[in-house]
Amino acid sequence: MRAIRFDLTIPRYVMGKALGKVADWSVFGAPSGLSLAELPEPALPGPDWVRLEVLMCGICGSDLGTLTFKNSPAMEPFASFPAVLGHETLARVAEVGPAVKRVRAGDRVTVDPGISCAVRAKPAAEQCPSCAAGLPATCGHSGEAGGPSPGGTPLAPGCLIGYHRDLPGGWGERMVAHESQLHPVASALDDQTAVLIEPLAIGVHAALRAKVDPAAPALVIGSGPIALGSLWALRATGHTGPLVAQVKRKKEAELARELGASATAAPGDEAKEALLRVTGAKAYRPIIGPEVFNGGGFPLVFDCVGTRESLDQALRFVAPRGRVVLLGCAGQLGQLDLTFLWSREVEVLGFLCYGTESWRGERLHTFEITNRLLVESQAPVSKLITHRFPLAQYREALSAAAHHRESGAMKVVLVPR
Repeated sequence: MRAIRFDLTIPRYVMGKALGKVADWSVFGAPSGLSLAELPEPALPGPDWVRLEVLMCGICGSDLGTLTFKNSPAMEPFASFPAVLGHETLARVAEVGPAVKRVRAGDRVTVDPGISCAVRAKPAAEQCPSCAAGLPATCGHSGEAGGPSPGGTPLAPGCLIGYHRDLPGGWGERMVAHESQLHPVASALDDQTAVLIEPLAIGVHAALRAKVDPAAPALVIGSGPIALGSLWALRATGHTGPLVAQVKRKKEAELARELGASATAAPGDEAKEALLRVTGAKAYRPIIGPEVFNGGGFPLVFDCVGTRESLDQALRFVAPRGRVVLLGCAGQLGQLDLTFLWSREVEVLGFLCYGTESWRGERLHTFEITNRLLVESQAPVSKLITHRFPLAQYREALSAAAHHRESGAMKVVLVPR
């Protein structure tokens, strides 16, 4: 089968760090260790596994961070290479093992890429607390080898399909997944909507767990798919209060309003005016440094960027005892002023991926909730997808996603067939 594989080595890391800012070929071309390869078909590791034909797979900011070596190295022990990338996967079931009951051949499914204790074939008594709670993205065994792999050897360490040596991701023609990772897609959703279930579920997971007054004002910082998806997620899960979207460009502002924003503002003066107008805050000028605000603020701020600047803004704009939700893949943030974290008794919440949620009296996976909400809301989330590429044009696809200001890309997807 054809698949896009990434092989991480120290020399390639050094070259990518040195040249990545000036030459796309150093991070997206063959010298980087990224290539379109002909690979063996992965075997089913056990009777409760499924073979999938990939229909579409998105390119995520974390994929770009991996390829450009901008992600923190702190997560390196929980990945294994070489790996076929891609974790935003829509697929069709091609073959099921004899013990599979949840899906059948021909079903369209989305794939939870989290590698849980169940995927590692751990008996219930040996499962970690995260997996026992239905939150496999933080599996306590992700740094260990163990469990069946398609090659018949112990499964390599790793926490997600797409960053795993033994379990190919969605940037290829075919892949395998454990039955527990698969979630059927409603027939009412077209492929362009269904492929967004994984990234949209991140916002749904955070919206359900942030637990603030649904009538309170909220601010979402960011112009990418996670930020725009979080706007939709907040509205779809019942947030009724003013919802301000901080976005950079006109096209993103228009889509933000379609997805539920009550107002949009550009970074800088427009965002400040929205803070003062919507929350009643007042601005003060210290002797040295930027303005500070008091007497108002947003009780809920979603930071979907994850830079020093965005988190600094979130801490300045949040209300006393408010909550900052960190969804951007923040790593090492130098010279971040944490004054308002303690002086306003602010709570900062980080969320990773998705899992089992309490929703309308049921315990459901975030993908199932997202699926239902997409059918209910009929929101135009498919507009997030601006570019589609075949596997053979993966370099063009990655360049469009990485240089989104020039290309106009929001979400870029690969279509293997």
